[in-house]
Amino acid sequence: MHNHNHSHSHSHQHGKDDRIGWAFFLNVTFTIIEFIGGWLTNSTAIMADAVHDLGDSLSIGFAWILSRFSDKEASDKFSYGYRRLTLFGALINSIVLIIGSIWILFEAIPRLSNPEMPVVEGMLGLAILGVAVNGYAVLKLKAGETLNEKVLTWHLLEDVLGWVAVLIVSIVLLFAELPILDPLLSIGFTLFILFNVFKNLKSTLVLFLQAAPDKETQKRIKLSLMEFPEVNGIHHMHFWSLDGESHVLTAHLELSDNFDVKELIRLKQEVAAKLSSYHLSHTTIEFEFLNENCRDEAQ
Repeated sequence: MHNHNHSHSHSHQHGKDDRIGWAFFLNVTFTIIEFIGGWLTNSTAIMADAVHDLGDSLSIGFAWILSRFSDKEASDKFSYGYRRLTLFGALINSIVLIIGSIWILFEAIPRLSNPEMPVVEGMLGLAILGVAVNGYAVLKLKAGETLNEKVLTWHLLEDVLGWVAVLIVSIVLLFAELPILDPLLSIGFTLFILFNVFKNLKSTLVLFLQAAPDKETQKRIKLSLMEFPEVNGIHHMHFWSLDGESHVLTAHLELSDNFDVKELIRLKQEVAAKLSSYHLSHTTIEFEFLNENCRDEAQ
């Protein structure tokens, strides 16, 4: 018994690509401006936000690549398609953000004891530009309905809030010479980034190792299959995820009798109906008859 669920929506694909593509190029361009601006204004806070934006650019870039691959059919070489690209993207993104964050902390921490006044006017200008650019990107992606677009919208909303913080600090520095606010803000940004990175890295690594995405769902699936009177037991049940959204299930069902073909067809249809509520992307169920030795027993 084998089921592979392909669902492609071509009508919205082009619009989705355009929105994610716009957000990507906008973010990359502005990230470059940020790094240059942070260096020219001598602001570690802007540098920290540039690292954050670099991470978001990578996230958007991988989401854009994935959206372009999503209509491509699975092949003999990539039998499950390209869904796991998102995990690869998340891993690369996490590594880049960790390296960038460590660099920012090395720059910012020494400034706590010897703070330097940034070029406040430049900092203020970049903050206004940051709110405008990220705000525009949010509006672009907000029109999207896919999970990818919704997640990226939240990332960009975080960026807007980050730039609002830079804007407030730069306004304060216009009226009060408190240079320590700049490294404090950059350290705050960086710790926030690292907290989220390690949280996401943990879930990414778990999915990479093909752990069950949800133990409760796995338990419910097993109980559902055991409800059939024709099923004596279940073994070699593997429940894992391609990308955190699309889940895969394989299992061997031990039958209580050597049923005929008609009965097996009926059971196959009933199992498929039972599993449909779990919205699995791919299922492979094998029936094992009475006294049959499992060929995978040693595995």
